[in-house]
Amino acid sequence: MPRNVPKPPPGDRPLKTLERVISKAGLGSRSEARSWVGGGRVSVNGRVVRDPDAWIDMERDRVSFDGKPLRREERTYLLLHKPAGYITTYRDPEGRPTIYDLMPDRDRYLFPVGRLDLDTSGLLILTNDTQFAERLTNPEYHVPKTYRVTANRPLTDADLNLLRNGMELRDGPTRPARVTRMNGSEFEITITEGRNRQVRRMVEALDAEVVTLVRIAIGSLRIGDLPSGQTRELTADEVRTLKGVGSREAGVGAKRP
Repeated sequence: MPRNVPKPPPGDRPLKTLERVISKAGLGSRSEARSWVGGGRVSVNGRVVRDPDAWIDMERDRVSFDGKPLRREERTYLLLHKPAGYITTYRDPEGRPTIYDLMPDRDRYLFPVGRLDLDTSGLLILTNDTQFAERLTNPEYHVPKTYRVTANRPLTDADLNLLRNGMELRDGPTRPARVTRMNGSEFEITITEGRNRQVRRMVEALDAEVVTLVRIAIGSLRIGDLPSGQTRELTADEVRTLKGVGSREAGVGAKRP
């Protein structure tokens, strides 16, 4: 039977169990880490802690093993070109492929920043930086995300203007969007909201359907020519830019009255 993992206490601090801190430092497996903690070989802020499920504040607490400080876990930021047909989760009860099937074991501890649904492909960021992820997914910051969309029919200028100016969905009006026509049925749209299946629902509100949906950018970070199913590390400049993307002001386009 799997061990019951305790839920983290409430709050917005980046927390991990002591067992996981030890194992992610590369000292050994999680079972070995539990044994070492129980044996009194691990201290936190100068005091021995024998509970492997103790919660550790990754920014404030100082963990030592056999009297030697652990090096802080290195932050990792990956860009994945997610193919359609893959679930953005670690395991799927229906047995469908997940994004972790595409990744080497060394990167399987990273978590996705937001989600792309089963039939959507494109840019997905994975990281172990909790604050970075929360910044990009917080709806208050209106982080722009750009998608290339192919509809099942040509869209008129009036259709595209509805997308640009905002439209009524069942969960309320959408914010203004930036829309660029590529050809009759293909366009690019930049939105600053994170509603579930938002782009698909906006197209459906035009009495059309999405044939393909690809996320091509988050802020200024673009997927470029990265092959489908492949990953690459973000550069330091890309990470720095993403940490400042978006604002608490209005998103793309003018404010709604």
